[in-house]
Order: sequence, then structure tokens, then C-alpha cells
Amino acid sequence: MRVALAAAVRTLPRAAGLAYEPKFDGHRLVVVRSAADVTLQARSGRIVTSAFPDLAAAALRLPAGTVLDGEVVVWHGGRTDFALVQRRAAATPARAAVLAQSLPASYAAFDVLELAGLDVRGRPYERRRALLVDLLLPLGPPLQPVPMTTDPELAATWYETLPASGIEGLVVKRLDQTYPAGRRGWQKLRHTDVRDAAVVGYTGTPRRPLALVLVLPVGDETPLVSSPLTAALRREVAEAAAARGGGEPPATATATVTAIGLGEVPYRALDPPLTAEVRHTSARHPPPEVLRLRTDL
Repeated sequence: MRVALAAAVRTLPRAAGLAYEPKFDGHRLVVVRSAADVTLQARSGRIVTSAFPDLAAAALRLPAGTVLDGEVVVWHGGRTDFALVQRRAAATPARAAVLAQSLPASYAAFDVLELAGLDVRGRPYERRRALLVDLLLPLGPPLQPVPMTTDPELAATWYETLPASGIEGLVVKRLDQTYPAGRRGWQKLRHTDVRDAAVVGYTGTPRRPLALVLVLPVGDETPLVSSPLTAALRREVAEAAAARGGGEPPATATATVTAIGLGEVPYRALDPPLTAEVRHTSARHPPPEVLRLRTDL
């Protein structure tokens, strides 16, 4: 199931016929309710049903032939916590059952793709939204539709006030739009200078990465070296690099990149690249700060 994607924008779009939704800070998840069972699929296509047994059990209440698109989140201390979602997603089946009790997941659905076996992706978003609300409101948590407004002033208020709850921005859709599977047909407005960057390599050793080599989605695509990684990020990068062929390369494969204050430094390439969420204020100064890896892609 190819999911719809969103293109980043720098200002809030304001026009007639637009809908605004909060952008939840979690893992993209497609819920497929067949006649026999429930399958949970990540954005990458990976099946993650065993990691979220609580959501799978809740989705059994959906009518057979239902497919939903949305975000799985974990609430903690009155806000969504991405690190806890990562923990849930990485759990073994045995551990997942325990975490489902201590860190219950919630599903913020923002689209319905199939209903009672009927593919509704070709219908306008406004109609799909109505079908989604009618479907989920009687069921209640942990399956629930995301809030939506067509009022740009209310959307602007959400954008300014909801980050305290872990909301990372807004997603904007046209009311008359069909579901843009596999395309960046939606728009997303994220807060400040946080954005996704391609991780093309790392400095240090495979067991102890020190910093990431990044290509930012703006500028001349010249690789940059991030600020030093935290201990938790070093572990994540080491695990991800091992899975993506980022181990010790032949000497001839070692590349170099210019690091602020360090000159040319060697780094180990990652192929294919990872994706990281980073914060930066300019193309060069200071070095981008890595907030987290995006393993939900």
C-alpha cells in the first residue's frame, strides 16, 4: 500500500478549499482490516503488527475490508513522545505485549482508503473525511480521527499552541483532492528550522559513530558534518549502519568531507542513505543538530 506524501512549505497556505490537520509526531501506519485479521504496515512497507498488539486488537472492531492511513503515537506527560513510539516499534513480540500495557499506543487516523471492501481513494478528501469520522467516532480511542479545520485562522492558532502537546506542525490538503498515493500531493508546515535530511555517512567507527554526514533539503547539496551525537543516537546509528551496509569500507571507499573547525575528515558512506530529523539555522553555521533518526520511513 503506497501512502500519500507531503511537500514541505515555509508559510501557512491560505486559500479557499483547503483543510488543515495537526501533524502528529509518531510513526506512519496503515491499518488493514481483512475478513480474517488485522495487518499493520509501516510507511516503508514493513509489517509491524506484532509491535502494536493493542492497536491490532482495537482494529478488529473495524468492518472487514477497511484500510486506514494515520499515525501511531504514544502519549506521556500530556504530550506525544516520539522516543516511546520508537521503543514500541522496536520491541520483540514478547516485549511488545508488556509495553502495550505500560505504554499504550494511540492511532491518529487521517484518511480512509478502503471501506467495506470499496476503494475510496478516488473520492474527494472532503468525502473521505466524512466517511472516516462516521467510522471512528462510535468506536472511540485508541482509534480516532485527527482534528481538522477549514479555518486558516484556527489552523494558525493550532500551529502556534499545539507544539506543547508534541504536535510538530500542520498538514494541508485540498478538499476536492483524491488520495495522492505515492506522491507528495499534500503540504506540510513544520516548526522553525526542523527538517528531514539525508544521512549519507558518518564519522568515527561502525561501533562508535561520532557525527553524521548530512545532505540538507536546501542549499547546494554539499554534505555537512553534524554536531556530535548523543550516546543514544550513537547506538541507533550503529545499529542502522550495520543493517544498511555501513560497516568498515575498503580503504579506497573512504570519502572525506569538510567539517567546521576540523577541515577535511574521513567518513564511512551509507548506501542507501538514512533519514534524520535535524535542526539548523543556516547552511553552514552552526553544524546541524541531529534530533533523531527517522526509522519510521
